[in-house]
Amino acid sequence: MRISDRYIGKQVLLGTLYAVLVLGMVLVLGNLFKQIQPLLVDMKAPLELVIRIVINVLPLSLMYTIPWGFLSAVLMVFGRLSSNQEITSFRVAGLSLVRLAMPVFVIGAALSALSLWLNVSVVPHSRATMFQLIYDQASRDPKSLLKPGVVNGENFNQDSGSVPKLLIEGRTGDWVEGFHLYLSPKADSENRDTTYVHATRAAISVDKTKRQLVLKLEDAYAESRNEKGEVTMFLASVAEPVVFDLRDPKKPKANSMSNEQIRREIETNPLLPENQRLKLHTEIVTRYSFSMACFAFAFVAVPLGLQSRRRDSSMGLVYSLLIGAGYFLLTMLADQFKSDSGATMMLWAPNAACVLIGLFLFRRARFK
Repeated sequence: MRISDRYIGKQVLLGTLYAVLVLGMVLVLGNLFKQIQPLLVDMKAPLELVIRIVINVLPLSLMYTIPWGFLSAVLMVFGRLSSNQEITSFRVAGLSLVRLAMPVFVIGAALSALSLWLNVSVVPHSRATMFQLIYDQASRDPKSLLKPGVVNGENFNQDSGSVPKLLIEGRTGDWVEGFHLYLSPKADSENRDTTYVHATRAAISVDKTKRQLVLKLEDAYAESRNEKGEVTMFLASVAEPVVFDLRDPKKPKANSMSNEQIRREIETNPLLPENQRLKLHTEIVTRYSFSMACFAFAFVAVPLGLQSRRRDSSMGLVYSLLIGAGYFLLTMLADQFKSDSGATMMLWAPNAACVLIGLFLFRRARFK
C-alpha cells in the first residue's frame, strides 16, 4: 500500500465518520425527539420502552447518512487536497488521478457492503421491532392513542373493508368531547360505502383481554353514502358502542419484512393485488440500489471535489446537498411506475447516472 493510499484513505474515513455523526445529529435526532415526545407525554410510556425505540430507530438513519456522509467527505477531502496543490504534487510524482482515487473506490465498496447488510438484515428487523414495541404500549393503554386535534387511524382496525380515521376535539378523564369518525373503503374492497359519525361526547373504555378500544356515543349523528350517491342518516341520543381493534403488527408492512418474507408472500399469495405485488418487489430492489449509493458516489465525488478547489470551501457541501437530494428524489419517482421494469429502472437510474457522469468528469480531469 502506498503512502498516498493511507494518507487519502485515512482522511476520507475520518471525514465520513464525522459527517455521519453530524448528519445523524441534525437530520435524525431532531425528528426523533418529536416522535418520542408523544410516547413520553401522551402515551406515558416507560423510559425503557422509549430507549428501546431510539435504539431501533438509529439503524434506519444509517441507510441515508452513510452514503451522504461518504459523499460529503470525498468532496471536502479532494477539494482541500486540490486547493493545497497536493493533487498536483502527486501527479508530478507519476500517480494518475485514477490511482489516487483508488482508496475512495475501496472505501466506497466497503461502505456499500455495510449498507447492503444494514438494508437487507438490520433495518427491516429494526422496523418490525419498533412497530411491535409501539403496539405493546398501545395494548397496555389504548386510550393514549386518542390525542385531541390529531387524526388517528393507522393503529386501529374497524372491519375488513374500511379504513378508519378518528379525531377528538378534547378529552377529560374517560370522556372525549367532539368525537369524529370517518370510514373510507379500502382500495381492494368491494364495499364502496363511506360513513361519517359525529358525537358531542363519548365514553371511553378498554377491553384489555381483546385489546379493544370501546366508545359509547352520546348525541350522535351518522351519515352513510353508497357508491350511487344515496345518503342515509340517523340521530341518536345514545349510540351502541363503537369498537376498534388494535392493528396487529403480525402482518408487517413491506419495509419491515425480510427479503425472504417478501419473496414468499409474492410466490404463495395468488390473490395479492397487483399494486401490492409491485410495492413488495420495489422494496427489495430499493434495498439493493440504495446499498450501491456509496460506490456510485465515489465516481462522481472525486472529480467534482477537484472542481471546488478555489478557496470556496462551501462548494463541497453544496455539491453533496445537490447530489444527495437529487439521488433520493429520483428514487422516489419509482412509486409513479405501474410495472416492475419501470420501477426497477428508475431505482437504479441514480447509480448509473453517477457512474456515467463520474467517468466523463474523470476523463476531463485527466487533461487538466
